Order: sequence, then structure tokens, then C-alpha cells
Amino acid sequence: SRGLFDAQLKLDRIALGGSEVELARTQMLSRLQFEQSQPASLAGRFFASAIYGAHPYGRSPTPATARAITRADVQKFQRDRLVPTGAMLVVAGDIAMPALRTHAQRAFGTWRGGPAPVLVAVAIPARMRSEILLVHRPGSVQSNIIVGNTTFAPANPQFYALTLANRVLGGGADSRLFMILREQKSWTYGAYSGFSRPRGIGAFRATAEVRTEVTDSARVELLAQLRRLGREPLAATELASAKGALVGRFPLTIETAEQVAGAVTNARLLGLPADYLATYRTRLAAVTAAQIQQSARANIRPDAALMVVVGDGARLYGLLRKIAPVRIVSVQGDAMTAADLAPRAVAVDLDFTKLVPRMDSFTVMVQGNAFGFQRGVLEAQGSGWRYTEDTKIGPIIEQHTEVLLGPRGEMTAVKQSGKMQGQEMKIDASYAGGRAKGSATTPGPQGMKSVTFDTAVVAGTIDDNALQALIPALRWAPGAKHTLPVFQSGKGAHVQLTFAVAGEEKVTVPAGTFDVYRVDLSGGEQPATFFITKSQPHRLVKVTVAGAPVEFVLAK
Repeated sequence: SRGLFDAQLKLDRIALGGSEVELARTQMLSRLQFEQSQPASLAGRFFASAIYGAHPYGRSPTPATARAITRADVQKFQRDRLVPTGAMLVVAGDIAMPALRTHAQRAFGTWRGGPAPVLVAVAIPARMRSEILLVHRPGSVQSNIIVGNTTFAPANPQFYALTLANRVLGGGADSRLFMILREQKSWTYGAYSGFSRPRGIGAFRATAEVRTEVTDSARVELLAQLRRLGREPLAATELASAKGALVGRFPLTIETAEQVAGAVTNARLLGLPADYLATYRTRLAAVTAAQIQQSARANIRPDAALMVVVGDGARLYGLLRKIAPVRIVSVQGDAMTAADLAPRAVAVDLDFTKLVPRMDSFTVMVQGNAFGFQRGVLEAQGSGWRYTEDTKIGPIIEQHTEVLLGPRGEMTAVKQSGKMQGQEMKIDASYAGGRAKGSATTPGPQGMKSVTFDTAVVAGTIDDNALQALIPALRWAPGAKHTLPVFQSGKGAHVQLTFAVAGEEKVTVPAGTFDVYRVDLSGGEQPATFFITKSQPHRLVKVTVAGAPVEFVLAK
């Protein structure tokens, strides 16, 4: 205890350097870029926003808000919020109160600060009917589903009944959702449920991550299980099993002094009764099947719930609109219409006079160590262009790609061959007459997947394997933003990718030091940042992948 208090925390005197703020900002932007590429993370963000509205619980950080925060904002938050007024000190351990008071006075006695600002209450939207929010993630091979509703304040006595209801429904690997959607149907790796208990109003949610083609079936079964919980009383054996699991596990959550301190702190902050921890198991064990049924009806409310679905809207909208009103947004949160889901022509600002024969050699860095290479060669061929790319990343990936382009950069053909972790992968695609035809075997979330396609493509469509070849032809300038219709021949899927200049900086790579545009790539499954020279002919000198310790750096 003495060592802890001897730290002499002086929160009102912390010096915050500008470089620290910028480092934190860079880390936050990288984390946000990765989160926005993850379907489960997207579903959670949109669910919170829709269920809570303008309430603080509905807010999530965005790249724009992260960039807007200044050092002065952080210091003001520190002055306003990190103050002793209203604070609580909880200590668990072998220490008597007199000694504790002495240590606390020595460490914190000079800590000063006024009352924290009072937050203005914000009403939470009342949901009277089912609503579906479809987050369009083009080309996605899976759908992430969240169904939920707001619940109650933390001291509500229904907490114990809902805790047991949740354990039966989706609180473990032996729960109904897990056993039915995964074990019986084989639609998902896991389906779960849970509910939050913050200060104010909490929220219940049931989740599943399923293959796109079984989204509707999984949705029907998920809702059926939510309704069943409120309509049918639990069997005695199921109730006993749920109680046994929760009552038996509780002592494990307060074994250490740290766990005890955390549990007491949480109970006090939530305004729970003084005997909450002492009576928790007794109250839980006393819940009846009828109380569980009533709590499920009152709080889960599947017929007036919010459903968030993150997936390929073009494949999902027709099914979802038969159930309830559907609101469509992009992964960035921009409102969309049903017409926006179909691939459409985009005016792409390409300047093909900027294409010149070139060879780019990159080193693939993993956690700061060289782990492979990528070599791309663009050369004139007849009246068009030929781009070849060879990539080797350790023992994981080895592939050769050939892209044929017409005289104005129009797609002609793509061939790719190679191995990923010892498994053969290939792409054979041709473009003519406004159609893409071919087949592919490529890696996916559930292993290697084969597709055959013969699909219409809008004018100006670019194969995703040709993007690196065409980067110099895009008109780069401060604030430039290019949205491209892209066909992913490895998946047989249409997407629209956006390259947006987010800033300018100087980067050093093995090939030299360059003044570059920092360009964020969005719209695909894996966001990335491209660093492209400001001088012409524009040249890609570095690529970083969001959420992965992987970089491609220009070697020569």
C-alpha cells in the first residue's frame, strides 16, 4: 500500500507535450482505421448509435473527431474531469483504516479541483416497432447481425432475472443460440447474447456472424429464439443449469484484492444497495422461471427491436425489406438508397499520359523485419499495357499476377497463380463487351473458396489487381478524392473503392526520402494507407495495412 501511495499522483500538474498528443492521435487513427474494416466492430458502432441516438452512449470516435482534438482540448478535459470532487477511493487489502487515511492524505491531500461540469440529460429514443439498419459492405462474404433493445437502470430488480435469461439464450457455448445456430445448423462459428449495465439505461443484444447466403435463415432462427424465451417457461433442468453456472462462478470473480476493489467500485458507481455483493448469489438463486419469462418479454422485445446487419447490401436488401423498414448506410455512415446498392459508373479522373514504363521493387516488412518482396513491372505492349507482379511473403504467400490493359487503361484480362500456405490459388478473368467472365480460387475467412462469374460491369470498372499499375494515372493533389468502380476477380464481387488524400508528409524508405501524399483507401474489406509522391510521375513508395504489422516499402 505504501508503495502505491508514494507514487504521489499529482493529476492537476501533469505536463502534456504536443508530441505525446500527436503520437496518441496517430495510434487512435490507426486503431479506428482497423476497427472500421471489421464487420463486428462496425455492427457494434452502428448498433450503439441507433439504439441510443444523441445520448453519449451512442457516440463513437471517428477519424474526423480524432483529427479535431487539440492539446488544449485534452488539457481542458483534464482540468474539468480529473478532479477530486466527487471522486471515490477504493482500497482492498490487508490495511487498517487509520493507516489508509494517513497514506491517502499524504498522497492526495493537496489535490484540488472544483466540481465537474454537469452533463445535460439527453433522451434515449423510444422504439415502438422493428427497424432494420443495413450497413452496406460491398463484396462481403459474411453478415454480422445484432438484434437488441434498451433495458433498464442498473438498480432495477429485473437484473437478476435477465441475467439468467441471457445465460440460457446466449451466455455461453452451451446456450440456445450457440447450440442451434452453430452446432445444429452450422451457420456460424458462434452466436451469443449479452446486456450492458451502465449508469443510466442499459441495452440487450444478441449477435451472430454468418455466411451471406444463410443470413435470412439465421435471422429467422435468431428472432424465433428471442420470442421463445418470452413465451415459454424454462424447463426445470435448464433453469437449474443456468443458476448453477452463474452462482458457482461468482466467487471466482472476487478472488483477488483487485477483483474485490473493482466489484465494490462498480457497485457504488451504479448506485446499487450496500449489500449487493453479499446477497448477489442468494437473489440470483431465488429467481423463478416465471420471472425470467416476464423479464425477457419486458426487455428483449424482439417485435420492437433494432436489427443491425453489416454485409453486402445488394444481396441482402431484397430479403430484409420484406420484414421491416430498412435504412441503408455505407460503412462510413452516409445515407444510401436501394438504387445505390447496384454497381454504377463513376467518372474516374484518369490521365493516361502519365503512365510510363516502370519497375517498382518493394520490401515486405512484418513487425519491422524484412519478410518478403513484391516486384511490379509496367510495360507497353502493342497499343496497350502489360503489368506483371511477383509477390513472396515468407512461407505464407507466393504468387504471380499478369494484368492486360487497353490503350486507355481499360481492362482486358487478369491471370494469377500461386500458393497460400501451401494451397493452390488462381484467377482467370477476361473483360469484354461490358462483362467480366472467369473463375477464381482464393483464400477466404473459411478457407479456400472457388467462384465462377459472368457478370455485367459498368463502364470504367477496374480489376483490383490493376490498381497499383494505374495509381500514377490518377490526378493527385491536396484534398483529392477518387472513387473507383472495382471488380474483385478473386471473389467475383463488385465494390467501390475510395482513395482520399488525408495529408502531406515526408517519408523515408530504402529507395530514399520523398515528399508524399498520405492517401487512405476505404470501401474494401481491408483499409490501407498509400504514400504517393507529390512529384510527377506519381509513384507509390509505401503501403501500410490497417490493424496489421505489415508494410510495403519501396526498395528501388
